[in-house]
Amino acid sequence: MIPLVLKLGGSLAESGRLRATLALVMRARRPVVVVPGGGPFADAVREAQADLGLSDAAAHDMALIAMHQMAAAMTDLAPRLVAADTRRAMVRAWRDRRIPVWLPARLCAADKAIPRDWSITSDGLAARLAERLGAAEVALLKSCAVPRGASPETLAALGLVDPVFPAIVERASLAWHVLGPGEGATLAALIDAKGQTPEPIWVGGPLAKRRRPRSLVNASRKDTRPCRASSRPS
Repeated sequence: MIPLVLKLGGSLAESGRLRATLALVMRARRPVVVVPGGGPFADAVREAQADLGLSDAAAHDMALIAMHQMAAAMTDLAPRLVAADTRRAMVRAWRDRRIPVWLPARLCAADKAIPRDWSITSDGLAARLAERLGAAEVALLKSCAVPRGASPETLAALGLVDPVFPAIVERASLAWHVLGPGEGATLAALIDAKGQTPEPIWVGGPLAKRRRPRSLVNASRKDTRPCRASSRPS
C-alpha cells in the first residue's frame, strides 16, 4: 500500500487530543509514518533564541530536537509506535506491524532542500519526507478549524501551514490532506483503521482525492478557533 506521512501537531497535546488521536492511529492497517510537531518543546526553543540571541540556523537544529522530544512522548503513550530516523528503519517497523515515528535530525542534516530557519516546520518536513519516500501521501492534523476548499498557498498565507509546504506538494504532486478537529472518520479512512471510530474526537469530512494538490477536506464546525502562525512547529 502507498505509505501515509501523518504529521501530528504538537498542539494536540496542549488541546488534550493527543492520547485519543494516538489511540486511533494505533489501529492503522495502512503503512503510516508519524511526523511529530515540536509543540511546547519548540516553544522553549523560541524562548531560548530570543533570550540568547541565537541564529535561525541554530534554532532550526534545536527545533528538530524538539520534534525528537515529542516523538519520545508519543512512543511512551502509544506502544505500537517506534522511533525511526531512516527509511530502512521505517520499512523495518512496517514489516513488524509497528508505526514509525520519524526522528528528523539525521535525514535533515544533509538535505539541501530543507532551509535552516523558521520558514519550514513539521508541516514542510512532513511533505519533504513524503517526497523522499516516493509516491507517499501526506496529511497534517491540526488542533483548529481549517477553511473549506483552501489551496496550500492560501493556507500558508493564513499561517495555517508553513511557507515551504505548498512548494513541496506542488513540485512532488503529492496527494495531501489537512484535517482539523472533528475529522475522525476521514483520518480513520486514510489510515484504514480497524474497528469503529470513537466519537467525538475526529469525525466528519470527505476524503481528499489522490491527484495534484487542489483539494482540502472539510473543516470541523465544532471548533472555529484560528490556528497559530505556522512558523511555530505545531
